[in-house]
Amino acid sequence: MHTVVVGTSGVTASDVLAVARGGARIELSGEAVAALAAARRIVDALAAKPEPVYGVSTGFGALASRHISPELRAQLQRNIVRSHAAGMGPHVEREVVRALMFLRLKTVCSGHTGVRPEVAQTMADILNAGITPVVHEYGSLGCSGDLAPLSHCALTLMGEGDAEGPDGVVRPAGELLAEAGITPVELREKEGLALLNGTDGMLGMLVMALADLETLYKSADVTAALSLEALLGTDKVLAPELHAIRPHPGQSAAAANMLAVLKGSELTGHHQDGAPRVQDAYSVRCAPQVAGAGRDTLAHARTVAERELASAVDNPVVLPDGRVESNGNFHGAPVAYVLDFLAIAAADLGSIAERRTDRLLDKNRSHGLPPFLADDAGVDSGLMIAQYTQAALVSEMKRLAVPASADSIPSSAMQEDHVSMGWSAARKLRTAVDNLTRILAIELYAATRAIELRAGLVPAPASQAVIAAVRAAGVQGPGPDRFLAPDLAAADAFVRGGQVLAAVEPVTGPLA
Repeated sequence: MHTVVVGTSGVTASDVLAVARGGARIELSGEAVAALAAARRIVDALAAKPEPVYGVSTGFGALASRHISPELRAQLQRNIVRSHAAGMGPHVEREVVRALMFLRLKTVCSGHTGVRPEVAQTMADILNAGITPVVHEYGSLGCSGDLAPLSHCALTLMGEGDAEGPDGVVRPAGELLAEAGITPVELREKEGLALLNGTDGMLGMLVMALADLETLYKSADVTAALSLEALLGTDKVLAPELHAIRPHPGQSAAAANMLAVLKGSELTGHHQDGAPRVQDAYSVRCAPQVAGAGRDTLAHARTVAERELASAVDNPVVLPDGRVESNGNFHGAPVAYVLDFLAIAAADLGSIAERRTDRLLDKNRSHGLPPFLADDAGVDSGLMIAQYTQAALVSEMKRLAVPASADSIPSSAMQEDHVSMGWSAARKLRTAVDNLTRILAIELYAATRAIELRAGLVPAPASQAVIAAVRAAGVQGPGPDRFLAPDLAAADAFVRGGQVLAAVEPVTGPLA
């Protein structure tokens, strides 16, 4: 099994994906263990002094003015975890919780939190044992970190609350730890606070969304090319010299991908209702501009994620010179903004894909295709309601594109009076990514059927490869009406599993 070694300098996106989705094992580097021990010595020294230090010998948030005596400090750390584990709603996905825990461990191992090495090792042991704390949908405002979600994870570390075992069954965390031979942690000064105070949930969801969207944007170039081909559109608008004079890198990449897919097609630009079409509709002609802008948005979001992956987010932090200082680095604004930005870009990509699908189904705009791509229009409805489903998904994506990060709601008796809502931005982006997958699946379904209905015209070799692969995956071609939902589900699985690219790239080479 793949092993990820956590050091003091952060982790990579591929590390997060390996742990969250691939079940990779985790090891702590010797450097990390040494840094943990050194920072802990600083915290222990401060804890022994009479002067109050936030998070070490004081209360938290609006209660930070109270000095906590030594005999109550272990109770203080337990209490912050128990009281902050106040999430409600559905359980979030296993991969999200694993990413959340792993990224908190990343910060703990930086040596800036003051957590003991044995606490970090126990976090790694829990992940390696396949134990997943139960984390709820609601409870994070994205400031002072993802407090409730991280608290539910810390509760499992203490052997309390509920968790999901390797078999997927939810049971008391103490039982699962005992079966795995893991001793629950007795938290000491600052440790409870350090386990809760980070942007780890929203960052983990950002990393996974970026991975998914990278595949979906390439897949969208393929479905757009298939739609252009099915509509007998012109590929002249994809010429690299046209995109060179507006040098957005994402736009050039999208145009190059579409051109590669269409290479060798007999459908493009030559059979347009008996006369050459001067221009295609915007949804066809401007596909590289819209997909390209989304690609450039992904690049910006990736930069933010890389910076955050290299960060040590905690409050207070232990500095190399021995100071323990309060700060505002836990605020989720940098991550929240790009999560919202990605939802906007994804909504627009879904919207333009739906417009192409609608054009394929409209006999007045499809240049010779049957109404709704039906076998016997009137008797058969064809893909009419598939487009309704696609339109409903697009409409929801537009609602999900309303930014969460533009909102704030004060908390903690006005101490935390401006929050990022980054967790909410991340949660709605996950839904948007799911919806975009379904929208592209419906465009793929419509476009492949439409190309097959162009009898006597030979599609591009890449298009032929996609059509063959999608049919082999159980997505049926033209014919009389049938129960459509299974076909759409198979198309969804085809796109979701990256099979669009797996079919195309052996013909085109790697897409950009």
